[in-house]
Amino acid sequence: MLLQRRLSVGTVDSFQGQERDIIAITLTRSNPQGEIGFLSDIRRMNVGMTRARRKLLLVGDSSTLCRHPFFVELLAYVKGVGGYRTAHEVGKQA
Repeated sequence: MLLQRRLSVGTVDSFQGQERDIIAITLTRSNPQGEIGFLSDIRRMNVGMTRARRKLLLVGDSSTLCRHPFFVELLAYVKGVGGYRTAHEVGKQA
């Protein structure tokens, strides 16, 4: 019997050149200073975000992320298409 691997976990770099049906990206920066560190490398974000065939899930602290112009535009787009949910909203649905 052939077992198919259904879940892959790795860094953005490990998925370069590959696609998946669903991609989940955690944007783990959260701090009062609004410093996003390595997330400011937009080329890496492009690699991660463009690998999803069907669904892209981004999880992060919007108050920290919105201090960077790229994420301001991304958040505006996601809100515009109805894809933005707060942690509070998600918790109510559970």
